[in-house]
Amino acid sequence: MTAPTLSALALVCSLKRRPAESSSELIADQVCENLRVLGVGTETLRCADFVIEPGVETDMGGDDQWPEIRRKILDADILLLSTPVWLGHPSSIAQRVLERLDAELSNTDDAGRPVVAGKVALVSVVGNEDGAHKTVADVFQALNDIGYSIPAQGCTYWNGEAMHGTDYLDLDEVPEPVAAATAAAARNAAHLAGLLKVGQYPRYE
Repeated sequence: MTAPTLSALALVCSLKRRPAESSSELIADQVCENLRVLGVGTETLRCADFVIEPGVETDMGGDDQWPEIRRKILDADILLLSTPVWLGHPSSIAQRVLERLDAELSNTDDAGRPVVAGKVALVSVVGNEDGAHKTVADVFQALNDIGYSIPAQGCTYWNGEAMHGTDYLDLDEVPEPVAAATAAAARNAAHLAGLLKVGQYPRYE
């Protein structure tokens, strides 16, 4: 049986616009690199480069560019949300993305399932303070509420020492535990997405 073709979209929720370097984008790129090794097509967007209006609708009108991002989200089998930790929380842009995804709660398919049921979510986190576990938990809870499936060990993160200025971008090499977690997250996400691609959840009655 031929394995299904899979695609992944990485939403980088750094507060920095391109071309500024971003640790959140670096760790997202590393997840995507592992996914590509597994045959998954990937695309990365830096959310700060787009106008994402506040709100919980699929289109807030005006200059809102969320609809074009949303189309890419709905086309992807795997969604990676990559965020820095600020004050112990996901970035404000990550929160904005989650708020806009709230609209998908009422968006269902012909079987009554959330439109993203059968899709898989990953999270990657970077920061110079503790808070990665809480940030991952907050983001995963939101994505699962919307309908995404969470793979085993579906996150990767790096936190520097508290009160220090070293950034993920400053490291000479990726720490082995981070590299292992990144590879596992990508591997498990691709596996689960492949299963769900050919075996969707049952109808909602």
